[in-house]
Amino acid sequence: MDASPAERTPDTVGSLGEVATLARILPHLPAGDSTLLGPGDDAAVVSAPDRRFVVTTDLMVHGPDFRLAWSRASDLAWRAAASNLSDVAAMGARPTALVVALAVPAETTVAFLEEFAATLRLACDTLAPGTGVVGGDMSVSPTMTIAITAFGDLEGRAPVRRDGAAVGDVVAAAGVLGRSHRGLARLFAEAVDDEGAPDARIADRLRASDPDVAWHLAPRPPVGDGVLAAEAGATSMLDLSDGLALDAGRVARASHVTLDLDGAALGGSPADVRNALAGGEDHTLLATFPAGTALPGSFRAIGRVVEASADGGVTLDGRALAAAGVGDASGWDPYRAWSGAAG
Repeated sequence: MDASPAERTPDTVGSLGEVATLARILPHLPAGDSTLLGPGDDAAVVSAPDRRFVVTTDLMVHGPDFRLAWSRASDLAWRAAASNLSDVAAMGARPTALVVALAVPAETTVAFLEEFAATLRLACDTLAPGTGVVGGDMSVSPTMTIAITAFGDLEGRAPVRRDGAAVGDVVAAAGVLGRSHRGLARLFAEAVDDEGAPDARIADRLRASDPDVAWHLAPRPPVGDGVLAAEAGATSMLDLSDGLALDAGRVARASHVTLDLDGAALGGSPADVRNALAGGEDHTLLATFPAGTALPGSFRAIGRVVEASADGGVTLDGRALAAAGVGDASGWDPYRAWSGAAG
């Protein structure tokens, strides 16, 4: 007698092999409006009517970047897509295509990868409609690793770089700041068992009840605001992936100015300000605009650009961060943060 579906051993990438696994995954992926030739050949062909294209890549590794005990396949797909789509948006470009490379343990179920692929489609359709997944690669590794390369179309616009902020500009942010940092802090504080190992059941409960936890696991950045910012005349822009203080400092150094941030606009309380300054992986957008510009999309003013000063590239209410009592606002650095194996 054949085993019932409940008793059947799940197919894994190790039991099926690459060809059969890909046959299960590829139908879930979006084709994309700019795709001329998708998966199946040695390389894809994507249209570039502007004769230029924006390209970026991002890597997620189990341990320093995510915990499988806390993250579902859908979380990983959404987060991987969001981080790359937001980088394209930060250049003022419209995302057009993703290339996805996966290295997973041999015991990974094909159902896990099907969920990953289906969520990539949903993330693209939601965050950047018309974006396709046009190819990639798969391999086996004891450590799950996800690498995505994203492409974008400038549609005739100049790219919005980091070095264009000018004295007098308004500093603005799109989306909510510090949300991912708050969510991660709660996971580390509560989503662990008695021995300190990540606990999936607690994480699921937190995900359902706390929007900050849900955002950390699967962020939903305002990708469309990147094009809106470029069209509104943004003088500089970048994706807020490593924390406001660190990323604003990158704009300040590139533009040879100081970004003076408004504590009240960051939430007012010391905890809110610290979260906004130090928290990474929000994947929202930071931009500067000429004074008087009607801020587009979800952008809101959080400061102003002033002359470069001895207090550093980023100040808070006119004071150096060290003197403003916000503690460590150095931001996310995987090399400093990672100190051991993940559960």
